[in-house]
Amino acid sequence: MATEVDSAEAVSDPIEYFLDDQRYHGKSERTLEAYERVLRDFESYVGSEFADVDSPGGAERRECMAWIHSLRGRRKPSTIATYASYLNRFYDYMSRVGTFEDNPMALVMEEMSESIDTNPTRREISISEMRSFVDSIGHPLERAVVVTLLKTGMRVGECCNLDVRDLDTDVSALEYNLDPRVQLERRPDSLFVSAEPSRGATTNGAERTASNKRERDTIIPVDEELRRVLLEWLAIRPDSRSPAEPLFLDTGDSWGARLTPADVRYMVEKHARERGWYRTGGGATENVTPHYFRHFFTTHLRDRTGDRGVVKYLRGDVASDIIDTYTHNWGDQVRTVYERNIYSLF
Repeated sequence: MATEVDSAEAVSDPIEYFLDDQRYHGKSERTLEAYERVLRDFESYVGSEFADVDSPGGAERRECMAWIHSLRGRRKPSTIATYASYLNRFYDYMSRVGTFEDNPMALVMEEMSESIDTNPTRREISISEMRSFVDSIGHPLERAVVVTLLKTGMRVGECCNLDVRDLDTDVSALEYNLDPRVQLERRPDSLFVSAEPSRGATTNGAERTASNKRERDTIIPVDEELRRVLLEWLAIRPDSRSPAEPLFLDTGDSWGARLTPADVRYMVEKHARERGWYRTGGGATENVTPHYFRHFFTTHLRDRTGDRGVVKYLRGDVASDIIDTYTHNWGDQVRTVYERNIYSLF
C-alpha cells in the first residue's frame, strides 16, 4: 500500500513521521503520547502475529481487524473505539499525504460495534465535599490554581496561560503593581481569558506550551473567595523568569517558570489520591482531574442558574449569538447571574 513517490520504505518510521507532523499541527504532548502508545501497540501486534508484515505500512484491513479483536476482553468497548479512532486517524493522514496508498481502517470503522463514550458518567461530588477538598490544600499556589479552575470552569491550559495583566482586582493591601490589560477597564474583579495563546506561538512576548481552545475572548468575574486566594498567592509569588509575567509560577525545581498543564495535573492528582478520588487506570468516570473541575463548574452553575447562555459564555463555548449577547451585557447579566449563583468553597 506504499506509493512510489513517498513510500513507507522511504519513511523509515511512519509512526514517528505522523507524530512529528501532528506536533507541527499543534497537538499537545499528552495527545501525542496517547497516539504513540496505541500506534506502537498496533505495530508490535502486527509484527509479532503476521510474518509478512514488518511495519504498519504493510498492514491491510484484516490485520487491523485482528488487532481490534485482540483488544476485546482486555479493554472496555469505549476504549477500543478510541484506540481504533487513533489508528484510523493515523492511516487517513498518511494516505492523504501520499505515504500510504489507502486507509485500511476505513471499512473497519464502519463495521465496528464499539463506540466512543463521549459523555461518561463521572464521579458525583457535592459542594460540601469539594469544600473539604479545597480546605485540605495548604500551599497558596496549589489552592489558588484549584480554586481558579473550580470558580471559572476554564481549561487547564487556559489557566496556565494567564498572565498577571489578565487579572484586575484591588491589590493595594499588598503594595503590588498590577497593570491590567485594556479589555478589563471598568470591569474590576475579573479575569480575561484570551483566545490568542497557541502552543508554539508567541503571546505577550513569550512562547506558549499550551493552547487556549476558545474562539472568542471571555471575561470571567472574580468573586470574593477567588480574590482572597489570588491575593494570598500574589503575596508570595516569586519573580518571574518570563517577560510575560505569568500569573501562576512554579515554586519547585523550575522556580519562577510558568506553570504547565503537566504541573497542574500532578498537583490535582496528588490531592485527589489523598482523598481516594484518583486511581491509576480509573479513567474519566472515576478520577478527579483538572478537567473534572470544568465539569463540576458547568453542572453546578447550570443547575443553580438555569441560564445555559451565561454558562456557555463563561466556558468559552462557540456560539456567536450567545457570545455577542453576553459580551455586550457583561455587567448587567453575566456578573449579576454569576455572583448570585456561584457556589461557596469556604
